[in-house]
Amino acid sequence: MLDIREDDLSGEPTRRLLALHLAGMHANSPPGSVHALDLSGLTAPGMTVWSAWEGGEIAGIGALKSLGDGTGEVKSMRTHPDHLRKGVAAALLERIIAEARARGLARLSLETGSGPAFEPALALYRRRGFRDGGAFGAYQASPFNQFLHMEMRREGA
Repeated sequence: MLDIREDDLSGEPTRRLLALHLAGMHANSPPGSVHALDLSGLTAPGMTVWSAWEGGEIAGIGALKSLGDGTGEVKSMRTHPDHLRKGVAAALLERIIAEARARGLARLSLETGSGPAFEPALALYRRRGFRDGGAFGAYQASPFNQFLHMEMRREGA
């Protein structure tokens, strides 16, 4: 059973997974193309981070960044290697989407890379209803990065 809870990033397991995430982004992205947030970025105002736990072990992390214009951004999605293909990322994404709806956001967006390392995440986002779109916020389009968006529908609307 997966336990998803808000995380203040003070615990060592969460910090180790965040470090693993950042290392993976740098290993699979061209120089200057990594937009993953470090600890200071994830603890900034407007950020909410969740961690997923299974049997006392960290299984994944994910975050929602409020962009202040009625939109939010999915950030720092990472499943621990020991918990791949168990639905961790899907569960975290559902938690982020639920929170975006609860906050009344009109759109949820994300930026990610291209290539084999990013395909599992892209498949998850697209299965959940995210669609390819243009750059948003301060991002600049490049041959490497991709932008996906989900228009948020109110329940019952």
